[in-house]
Formats: sequence, structure tokens, C-alpha cells
Amino acid sequence: MKLKDLKKDFITKLAITYPNEEILSIFKILCEEYLNMSPTKLLLAGEELIDKKQIDMFSKAIIKLLNEEPIQYILESTSFYGLEFICSPSALIPRPETEELVDWIVKSETNEIKILDIGTGTGCISVSLANRNGFVVDALDVSSSALELAKQNAKKNEVDINFIEADIFEYISNKQYDLIVSNPPYIRNLEKKKMQNNVLNFEPRLALFVEDDNPLVFYNSILQFANSNLYEKGSVYFEINENFSREMESLLYSYGFTEIELKKDSFGKNRFIRGLKSLH
Repeated sequence: MKLKDLKKDFITKLAITYPNEEILSIFKILCEEYLNMSPTKLLLAGEELIDKKQIDMFSKAIIKLLNEEPIQYILESTSFYGLEFICSPSALIPRPETEELVDWIVKSETNEIKILDIGTGTGCISVSLANRNGFVVDALDVSSSALELAKQNAKKNEVDINFIEADIFEYISNKQYDLIVSNPPYIRNLEKKKMQNNVLNFEPRLALFVEDDNPLVFYNSILQFANSNLYEKGSVYFEINENFSREMESLLYSYGFTEIELKKDSFGKNRFIRGLKSLH
């Protein structure tokens, strides 16, 4: 089979489930992964012959895509903040907006600091931060399978991280940090109907959802922990639900944090917040 015929077949089979632009984007990703063909070379290609093994790889991917499995789980990897991360259903797929959170920290915090990443998942935040000079990072998660994945990603990217398996609602430590960062579950159950099947059916719900009547439960617990384990003048950074930005400001104030700043993501939504632990 020629590449142009493979492409035509790929588009035809996925057209019932995906818009054309997304199909072409996925096809480019798979060509790079399965055929080692860059997007530039792909534009010039068409007559190249694809062998049976490669055709089978595309066929298996089509079956998974028709089942709406995320491409990151199919390829078992994704890029994040210039690094490559192993992906599995044990943890959320790293999102571009979370790259913005990491970038905010990197550009704001330049001294040698001790950091705790709470709810590390794939380790995308902790590994990206540990990759910077001067950042010493601990990473906590309640899920043993997520922690195992994060450890693989730390090894893959050659960074040293101290991993902690614990539930932040119960975790007690005497260790002090300069910065605590978290992208905890913040989507209310009532918001499920707005979400796509590739998220709902494949990504871990433990890492996504909170009860409708207590949407800030994780932030509250993390700030309680920060009261005891964050140095004076230390910082907290959070990714947040855009619908609760004002409530998050009030919550940080209630715990005595100052210099609170909301930050919009690239879509113009209030997605991040930080605060400084005040001197008592």
C-alpha cells in the first residue's frame, strides 16, 4: 500500500468520529511515530510504500481511535515543557495549560528552593521543575500506580525526585518547603456532561472530579498542610477551576496568604493562582 492510500483509508474510517482537521493532525503524529516521517517530509510524500507491519500499526490505532481512546495513551507518550513523558491510564494526560503553570513558576522562582508537588500524576510538574537548576523536588500522590509512572518519567528524564505515597487529607510531615504546587481534582460532577468521551472513558476519575457541594476540598487540605510545612514567605501555586477563581482568592486570604495573584491561561480563563505565606 502506498502512503497516499493509507492516508485516504485513515481519513475515511475516522470521518464518522472526528473532524477532518483533527484526523489529519493525528495522522501526522502517527506517521512521525510509526514511519519516522517528519511533517515536512509528509507533505512531499505519497508514493512511498508502507509495509504490512506498519499498516497493522495504523489499523490497530484506528480501532482504538474509533473507541475514542486518547492518542497519548495509544502512543504511551506525550511531550510536556520540552520533555517526553510516558503516559498511561494510571494518571491524567499532561495538558498544555499545566505547562503554563510550570512556566510561571520557572520564570518567577529563581533561587535554590525546596518544592513539593501534590498530586503529581505522571510527574509532569515535578519532573519539569526538577530539570531546572536549583529546584529540589518532592512529589506526592495517593495512587501507587501513578507514582510508579512518575518514577519512570523521572528516570527517563534523568532527574532526582523524592516520591511520597500518601493521602494529602491524612499526610503529616515535619519537612519544610519554599514552594508547594498542585493541580488537584477540581471538576465538579455536574460538569461531566460538558466533557468529551476520550476523557470520561479513559482518564482516571480520581484525578479529575470533586463533589458538587465541596469543590475546593483539595485546596483547603493543601493549604492546611502549607500552614505547617511552608516556610514563612513561601509560595503556593495552583491550577484551578475557572468558575471558582474568586472563591480561591478568598480561601487563600482566609489562610493568611498575601500578594495573591490570579493568572489567565492562553484561552483567557482564570486558570492559575498563587499566594505568599505571610509573616505572623
